Amino acid sequence: MIQGLFSHILVALSGSDASIHAAKYAIIMAKLYHSRLSAVYVVDTATIKQLTLSRIFIQEESLEYEQSLEANGQRYLTFVEELARAKGVKIERELRKGAVYTEVLSVAEEKKVDLIVLGGWEKDRNSRDIISHAHREIMVSAKCSVLVVKEPSIDQLYKQL
Repeated sequence: MIQGLFSHILVALSGSDASIHAAKYAIIMAKLYHSRLSAVYVVDTATIKQLTLSRIFIQEESLEYEQSLEANGQRYLTFVEELARAKGVKIERELRKGAVYTEVLSVAEEKKVDLIVLGGWEKDRNSRDIISHAHREIMVSAKCSVLVVKEPSIDQLYKQL
C-alpha cells in the first residue's frame, strides 16, 4: 500500500443517496490509507438567491427553505459522522453556505486535501441539474484529484470493513 497518497480526503455531501455512497467510499479509503477525512455540506444560498430574484420565491419562503436545508445538512453531517465512527474513523465536519462548487473548492484548498470524493449521478436525476453542474465545476477547477463514486456494491464493502 502506498503511504501518503491520500493524506486528507474531502467528501462533499448533498443529501442524495449518491453522496451517502460517496461518504461510505471515503470512509473506507480513509481507514485503508490512514488518511484524515473531512465532510462538507453546502447550503446552496446562491441558488436560493437566484430563485428569490426571479420571484419564484418570496423572501419569507427563501428564509424558510434555507433553514430547512441547513437542518438537513446538519442531519446528513451527523449521519456520516456516525458512519465514520462505527468504522473507527475520525471525521471533521463542516456546514457552509454559498455556491456549492465554490464552497467545496474553498474547503479543499483551506484544508489542503489531496482528494475530493463526490457521489455519482443518480439514474432518476437530470444530467443538467444543479448538483451535476456543481460536480462539473469541481472536476474542472479543483487543484487536487477528484473521484466520482459509482461503486454499486458500496454498502457491502462498507459492512465488510
